[in-house]
Amino acid sequence: MKKSYGAKPGASLPATHQPNAGTAFQALPDNAFVREAQLVNNVHKRPLAPVLLPFSAATLWRRVRDGSFPAPMRLGKRITAWRVGDVRAWLSAQAQA
Repeated sequence: MKKSYGAKPGASLPATHQPNAGTAFQALPDNAFVREAQLVNNVHKRPLAPVLLPFSAATLWRRVRDGSFPAPMRLGKRITAWRVGDVRAWLSAQAQA
């Protein structure tokens, strides 16, 4: 029997399980860093985790590659993160578009 790790993609969650990622993000300074898991959802690993962007990790990296989303910084051998200020600027530009 296959285990279920949360809601199926596209399924609606109860209001009590829909966290607001924007509140925590707004509290961060512009020079802070956020990792991929804080930006996009992975329904298999963290189905109820709050996220900021409404697309998948694959779409995030596709947009980074084509230049339509800010590039991350390498903070270590296996650590990649985005500056909060860069993500905020991108979100602001999307809201104005």
